[in-house]
Amino acid sequence: MSSHREAPEISKDPVADSADLYAFVSPDSPSTVTIIANYVPLQQPAGGPNFYEFGDDVLYEIHIDNDGDARAEITYQFRFNTVLTNTGAHDLFLYNTGQIKHLSDKTWNRKQFYSVTRVDKNGTHLLAKDLACPPCNVGKNSIPDYAPLAAEAVHPLGSGSYVFAGQRADGFYVDLGSIFDLGDLRPFQPDFLLKGSAVAGINTLAGLNVHSIAIQVPIRDLTRNGSRPSGYTAPDSTIGVWTTASRQKTLIYGNPATHAGPWMQISRLGNPLINEVVIPMGVKDYWNTQAPVGDAAFAGYYDHPSLAALLNVLYPGAFPNLAAYAGNSSNTRPDLDAVLLTGVPAGLIAGFQNNTGATKADMLRLNVAIEPTAPAKAAILGVVGGDNAGFPNGRRVFDDVVSIELKAVAGALLGDVVKSFKPDAAAGALYDVGGTASEPANLASLSAFGLSYRDSFPYLGNPWDGYDNPSAQSLPVAG
Repeated sequence: MSSHREAPEISKDPVADSADLYAFVSPDSPSTVTIIANYVPLQQPAGGPNFYEFGDDVLYEIHIDNDGDARAEITYQFRFNTVLTNTGAHDLFLYNTGQIKHLSDKTWNRKQFYSVTRVDKNGTHLLAKDLACPPCNVGKNSIPDYAPLAAEAVHPLGSGSYVFAGQRADGFYVDLGSIFDLGDLRPFQPDFLLKGSAVAGINTLAGLNVHSIAIQVPIRDLTRNGSRPSGYTAPDSTIGVWTTASRQKTLIYGNPATHAGPWMQISRLGNPLINEVVIPMGVKDYWNTQAPVGDAAFAGYYDHPSLAALLNVLYPGAFPNLAAYAGNSSNTRPDLDAVLLTGVPAGLIAGFQNNTGATKADMLRLNVAIEPTAPAKAAILGVVGGDNAGFPNGRRVFDDVVSIELKAVAGALLGDVVKSFKPDAAAGALYDVGGTASEPANLASLSAFGLSYRDSFPYLGNPWDGYDNPSAQSLPVAG
């Protein structure tokens, strides 16, 4: 999965586990950028009596680099505070004692509020405090209509900015049960080492929820010179984005526990699937503690990706050109460097670049001068599918990042950089769920996999409810 349980230690700490990160020019408000950082992954909607929430003891941050040095020029910080609001809540075990129709309802016993702070070259600025999160979607009896609650939880920050923090339907899709079972891809089982019949992929995350921190900000508030770039080749057109979660260094157990000392980063996420499948198990938790500016230390794992080697073993004969290229230890992967570590330089792909310079760093790189594609016309394969508004140009909520990165690791883009290399036909055909090799899925067809997205902020669908939550294979779509 993108980053839901990507490292041994952080998988034990879900409230601080960066699950997914999205950054895109807002399709319904193209003068703004939307950034979404998901935490608390793999939520079963029927999670009572103690439903999911952000960590009061966690510092959540979204970082923006706008000058290519892989250091944050702008950071948005989010701190949460949980309050028992019913005067008798200390004697109750229920999350709510009646229907919740408004965020202010006293029938809802356990609420979360949060503050938003911006840190930039001009100092630290508290943008808002005591902003209300919506409740978890308990079920139809407790919450007969969830959409108005979510709308109440979209808060203006002034100057055209908005923020939302709360539970959403997970928009990421991946066949976890297959891909982590010896790298099997169900649609390609005839070519798999352990032969099988080709069947459609399964979205293992269907019907599950996450907690999202979403912020929509004018482009001019994020760029180097405070303006909206005039064209995609402008030097200030690309920003780098990553998210982190930190805890204080000292924890003294008790009731309540005491937290003290400096903040220590324990989780981070830029591009999807990096810590999941590029960084080896022995250094995954260490990688989570490091800043992107030091990612040159991990560049060897991109130059010689273990997944590419596994493809040659698990799909014997399917990738002969990749196997021959990887067999020469002096050959590196400049294609993966361009897509994942430095950004794609101008001239490689028509009408597109998101290069941030020579510093190798794991960041989502978004060219804010490239106009968004209307969702109805968007290609979920992003740039690979001819849609320059999609991944790896930032990442939209519906982009098929698993299929895109499978193709990239298998060498589908290597011939664009190393002219002597001819990509294997199988590299371009690879996909996980959501379509076929000859007919990739589009946004509309993703509904068959239990996926539904909003056309407006905060873009991820309303969370699945606990009462009516279906199994992963019989899915009405989320609201």
